[in-house]
Amino acid sequence: MNFKAFSSSFITKFIFLNRAFGKKPFRLLDIGAGNHSATKAKRVFPACEYHGVDMERGYNNSESDFKLMDAFYEMDLTKLDLTSIPNDYFDAILMAHVIEHLYNGDEVVKGLLPKLKSGGYIYLEYPGEKSTRLPSMEGTLNFKDDATHVRVYSVKELSALLEANGCKVLRSGMRRNGWFIMAMPFRIIKCLASGKKLQGNIFWDIMGFAEFVWARKD
Repeated sequence: MNFKAFSSSFITKFIFLNRAFGKKPFRLLDIGAGNHSATKAKRVFPACEYHGVDMERGYNNSESDFKLMDAFYEMDLTKLDLTSIPNDYFDAILMAHVIEHLYNGDEVVKGLLPKLKSGGYIYLEYPGEKSTRLPSMEGTLNFKDDATHVRVYSVKELSALLEANGCKVLRSGMRRNGWFIMAMPFRIIKCLASGKKLQGNIFWDIMGFAEFVWARKD
């Protein structure tokens, strides 16, 4: 495993996937496939079949990212037309930092669950209620720092939604990634040394910005 793959393996959503699948092949539906998500996922899980979903094709992706995708679905999730995504096909669905941009994110999650095979996993991550009370910062530390955030969700709400739709919640709560917390001083030094403004996401785990829900479809 090279350094980039090693560092990517500490991303919280990938930690959960690694526990579930390890090096085994699996089918992944990644909701919010911008920011070179396919490349990051395939570094850690080279055997996975990667399907990406995003509102627009060009959101911080290059042609090399698309070459790693087995399929890409360009769609506005709020319209709830998910028919182009196959049902009962995926072993895992990731939806990290997407739902807060959707006014009807609960309905989107319900619409995505039929895409998941029985025994498959779903991981949701989003800014929690605490993020509405954190200081404002470049790169988003307070929920309102991002003008495209439209709705605050909670562990209680999303857990109840998943359980009402045939899933068992395995873990949930505030995201506290120990690796990111330990790396925080080095990220601050690197940022300052390069003359850049400190980014709010450096402090997410120490400040409790995000929540997550990890569940299995029964």
